Amino acid sequence: MSGPRARVLWLAKGLGRGGAEQLLVNCVRHADRSRYDIEVAYVLPHKDALVPALEAAGVPVHCLGGAPGRRWPLRLRALLAERRYDLVHTHMPVPAVAARLLRPGGGRRPRLVHTEHNLWERYRLPTRWANALTYRRNDAVVAVSHAVAAGIGRRRPGGWLTVVHHGPDLGGAPSGPAARRAARAELGLPEGALVVGTVGNLTAKKDQATLLAAFALLRGKEPDARLVLVGSGPLEAGLKARAGDGVLFAGMRADVPALLPGWDVFCLSSRQEGLPVALMEAMASGLPSVVTRVGGMPEILDDGVEGRLVAPGDPVELASALAELADPVRRGRMGAAARERAASFDVAGAQRAIERMYARVLAN
Repeated sequence: MSGPRARVLWLAKGLGRGGAEQLLVNCVRHADRSRYDIEVAYVLPHKDALVPALEAAGVPVHCLGGAPGRRWPLRLRALLAERRYDLVHTHMPVPAVAARLLRPGGGRRPRLVHTEHNLWERYRLPTRWANALTYRRNDAVVAVSHAVAAGIGRRRPGGWLTVVHHGPDLGGAPSGPAARRAARAELGLPEGALVVGTVGNLTAKKDQATLLAAFALLRGKEPDARLVLVGSGPLEAGLKARAGDGVLFAGMRADVPALLPGWDVFCLSSRQEGLPVALMEAMASGLPSVVTRVGGMPEILDDGVEGRLVAPGDPVELASALAELADPVRRGRMGAAARERAASFDVAGAQRAIERMYARVLAN
């Protein structure tokens, strides 16, 4: 492509270790930097775990937060005026609403692209209303799953809305028996125990309370089983109080791909999801999964093939599905199917699809 690179801002609420935030790091590694000059801005200064990874990739990062935090929209407006971006790609609804309202007018008005990571019903009512009132200011929208796309509701003809299944970027993560032993040693897990692992913020949406109840039932059949919860969040103290034997709270981890080989089964007990990166990483690592039948998860996991789909909020059904995967033969078969299915998860291809959308939007 001849001519100057298009200046693009990726705008997020935070840069902590959540799935949506990790997608930014994954995608920037595969961005066409000969065509797009990418910068990132974020609102919450305390959620900065992924800033070093972005800066190491040569991406300038702007923190809009700080004291007083409520002034971040003014900082965003100043950044948009100063940097004169050709395109702003928003993630998460609150900063997206601000960008739509603050977009400068005139001939240098940047184009707006938004990625929808979640179902709208997850958002608080004021956020849903603000989203709905400003949504048609987007020039294009990316949905991370067909379930998310169906929930958007406000559509226009043509290529305004595109579903893009992103994929994990495990970065050459270790695998095999040596990796399994190392992961178990890192977490202090017995070599022969059945290990169930989960990754996610400790929030009501992820519903680890149901997983803990299911695991207690599983321990009745598999007394040596272990459950590993990776993540942190506002419900941590309460979840720890109700956790029984065999449960390990591992906190936030930067080395999840290296821990996955030490697990036998991956599990998500979520009540709501878009399309979780954690599930795609687990499948790419060859883990069978037991997940709830919500959001985009049934789009990439077939019940009985790569794992099991269960109803949300049902610890008995969840425990039964986990017990099925105590059988190593069944685990091996489903894990192999999961790895094969994960070959279609392509973060590089997803970024190319997004850049094709950029090109269309910028050409109009």
